[in-house]
Amino acid sequence: MIDLLIVLTYFTGIMLIALSGRHQEEVSVESYFLSSRRLRWPSIALSTIATNVQGYQFLGMMGSAYVYGLAQASLEINAMQGILMAAFIFVPLYLKDKVITITQFINKRLGKRVGLVYSLANLSLFSTITLGAALFWGAYAAELVFEDYLLFIHSNRIIRISVLLVGLGVFSAIYTYLGGLRAVVKTDIIQFFILLTGGIVIVWISIQKLGGWDQLYVKTPELMRLHLPADHPKLPWIHVFGLFLLNINYWCANQTIVQRSLAARNLREAQVGLMVGGATKYLMAIVIIIPGIALAGILGDNTLAEPDMAFPYLVSSLPIGLKGLILCALFASLMSTVDSTFNSLATLWSIDIYKGYLRKNATEQEVVRAGKQTILVTLFTGILMGLVLLYVKFENPDAAFTHTLNELRYYINCGIVVLICGAGFLLFPDHKLALIAFLSTIPLHLGILWYFPDMNYFVRAMWVILIAFMLLCMGSLRTGFRPLGEVFQSHSRQVSLIGLGLLASLGVLHIVFH
Repeated sequence: MIDLLIVLTYFTGIMLIALSGRHQEEVSVESYFLSSRRLRWPSIALSTIATNVQGYQFLGMMGSAYVYGLAQASLEINAMQGILMAAFIFVPLYLKDKVITITQFINKRLGKRVGLVYSLANLSLFSTITLGAALFWGAYAAELVFEDYLLFIHSNRIIRISVLLVGLGVFSAIYTYLGGLRAVVKTDIIQFFILLTGGIVIVWISIQKLGGWDQLYVKTPELMRLHLPADHPKLPWIHVFGLFLLNINYWCANQTIVQRSLAARNLREAQVGLMVGGATKYLMAIVIIIPGIALAGILGDNTLAEPDMAFPYLVSSLPIGLKGLILCALFASLMSTVDSTFNSLATLWSIDIYKGYLRKNATEQEVVRAGKQTILVTLFTGILMGLVLLYVKFENPDAAFTHTLNELRYYINCGIVVLICGAGFLLFPDHKLALIAFLSTIPLHLGILWYFPDMNYFVRAMWVILIAFMLLCMGSLRTGFRPLGEVFQSHSRQVSLIGLGLLASLGVLHIVFH
């Protein structure tokens, strides 16, 4: 009962906080979609990372850490590469042009036709796979860990997960619809601290059961390696090259992630906010990865039947009260991702498509109204995709469709990396070649997959991006690349030194935990 009261208090608090910043009837485009460009660095940092953390990271990545160890942390700590590129290369360009969507930047550098393709690709991806996967994994993880608490919903497990999925989606859509980015940021900050607190509790419990931090090297030394052999089937050390390029898409060209930086008060707030968020990723790596490794040491030879049960196993030993906190953390990780996706979908559709093509003379209120309607439509598509994933999961419980979803994303994401790099690095990129290069990434994927079926998908993505980008560069042989001094931009020397320090810290981590 105490745990459920904690959860009810959490939902009530989130809704009240969101509605406290509710907009009046007359609201401008920048006010609704970019919080009037007034965000300070703490809001940018915490909201960005809260959006990044999802329920599956607690469930799937902790389970993967139980099997593969510290190597799984590579996906967390190497985010620093993409974050620093966003802070010092791309976000300065976005803020200089005062864009609301990244599409507007693409339009200016690569032409409106390429910009339209970019926007439609993101709209289709966000409204289906991104939204559906977030809803599914959040509801699935919550039900898996807290089945006993949720039996009141229904005795049938599939129905319970479906109700959770729909309910959490509707809840997130309501406050995003009413409050815009301002409500999203406010609730994300609260949700970040909740999920971080819940994560720290799991770390503390797991380390206590193991016998201390030193026991990680005593009982599980083989799992305390960041780099696995190059021929490892899942996480070979060479995957970091493909991951580096894919991080450009996620941290530099993803409207859901970048939107907080676009809403920054100035360049300093954006750059500091991103770098603080990058440092927070190190903390999240500890929260998500260490409990999985510790559990391997705790159980010894008594291995789990399914790695994904690592998180539920650790939660099962928590006392009353703390379980409610962990359940809130799972819900927070879901809703902070879903509300940000809703807001970005609304922004992309209303600015890029509605205002850009369907109704060019639309007033600001009409544009905002179109964005709100987008939230309602994509709520339906997201729930539908979430239910499809639920069906697939229970039809074939052993299916590794998470990796399939990643690969489906990369069919689009690789092309987006090519576009954003062409727009950011080439002096006068060829517009026609940009479209050809983007479209070429799909047959390149299929061709490499056909000839090299065993190639790690991170490595495959690397080759796809490099080949397509070389194709784009062929149209810029005479004009070449932008001068280095124009590529890297910083608000001040102090900000630059912080960035160099963070880059050095990443190198140190790779050396120390090699």
